[in-house]
Amino acid sequence: MFYIAEEKKKLGNDQYKAQNYQNALKLYTDAISLCPDSAAYYGNRAACYMMLLNYNSALTDARNAIRIDPSFEKAYVRVAKCCLALGDIIGTEQAVKTVAELNAQSTALSAEQRAAQKLRLLETTVQTNYDSKSYRNVVYYLDGALKIAPASIRYRLLKAECLAYLGRCDEALDIAVGVMKLDSTSADAIYVRGLCLYYTDNLEKGILHFERALTLDPDHHKSKQMRSKCKQLKEMKENGNMLFKSGRYREAHVIYTDALKIDEQNKDINSKLLYNRALVNTRIGALREAVADCSRVLELNAQYLKALLLRARCHNDLEKFEEAVADYETALNLEKTTEIKRLLRDAKFALKKSKRKDYYKILGVGRNSSEDEIKKAYRKKALVHHPDRHANSSAEERKEEELKFKEVGEAYAILSDARKKARYDSGQDIEEQEQADFDPNQMFRSFFQYQNGRNASFNFEF
Repeated sequence: MFYIAEEKKKLGNDQYKAQNYQNALKLYTDAISLCPDSAAYYGNRAACYMMLLNYNSALTDARNAIRIDPSFEKAYVRVAKCCLALGDIIGTEQAVKTVAELNAQSTALSAEQRAAQKLRLLETTVQTNYDSKSYRNVVYYLDGALKIAPASIRYRLLKAECLAYLGRCDEALDIAVGVMKLDSTSADAIYVRGLCLYYTDNLEKGILHFERALTLDPDHHKSKQMRSKCKQLKEMKENGNMLFKSGRYREAHVIYTDALKIDEQNKDINSKLLYNRALVNTRIGALREAVADCSRVLELNAQYLKALLLRARCHNDLEKFEEAVADYETALNLEKTTEIKRLLRDAKFALKKSKRKDYYKILGVGRNSSEDEIKKAYRKKALVHHPDRHANSSAEERKEEELKFKEVGEAYAILSDARKKARYDSGQDIEEQEQADFDPNQMFRSFFQYQNGRNASFNFEF
């Protein structure tokens, strides 16, 4: 048996040197089956597992070799290297210490000793940043740790957890799934999957994953916390939506506001809660608050089309037409639909109208005022601003009143003419030429002559 086992080992060595590690692994396994008490065979297979990056199996074999031969220095070296790759700092340091006791002159693990010290410092830095919720820094330092300990499941899952907090759920999910392929009962990996579902607003499935993690590990504190948070958010979202649909807007507003306090990190859910609260604000007439909520949504997710369109509508209702046009243009870049094109066209038209003189405002009348009301308003305003009334005022004041007198005349000229008024009301431009030769004094005389009789001599005293 021994001779056959030795032959298997030699053939394994040849395959190992040729870098045919799978073939070498089989031959070393055959040798171990024939001679299970040989530390050297376990040591060789451990080296082979290491080349295949299977550090857990390599560590098991190296420890078996030590069990058979407690003075087997190479086995301790392999234990140290495997522990380091797996992120086990204590295991690495213990193996380094034992090698030094067996051979005080050995330098075989000098690099591993320095790496373990660096890893310990990195772990301290990672914990400090994790405690302060500086998750971007945690990911950065974990990347450094994973260069030293590439097989550390703990580091990988902690990185995945922080990626989820940062909204990089696809990357986090890839890591968690990769770990679950190695160990389907990993409570930490299932927790990270639940976290990804939670941060992508899949609360129902998230709850199921946290409960699964707790089944595997009843003391999994993070899963307990997240399950509670998930259930609370789900309930509050549903209550807020129910209140909104039943027209109880102020109660819905309170629920959405409270729900927003639960987890500031959850951008996906919070953007939806903010949008819902913005809708509530439009129902209760709080348009400025609705704009503020939509703006916060767009800070979280610039592609949130419904929030962009709602903000544009609110801007339009607040007569902030330039802002409305800007929002509709952005919306059109996101989604080129006939409806958005129409909304943009209407907003541009409203903006154009807003830049014209508001003749109704100048006369101080409403848009539905009668012809008689418009005449009375002109009479009153014209008398207030007539230049003769301000003959003794300063030059600056006279100039200002002359301008107002002219505007009052222009307003009356348009609003007293049915054709021009209809064009003005529909937003059409009044031809500049029609206004170019306008004489407000002539308008004033004509008006009062008509009022006092066509043939009566006009002599009005201020």
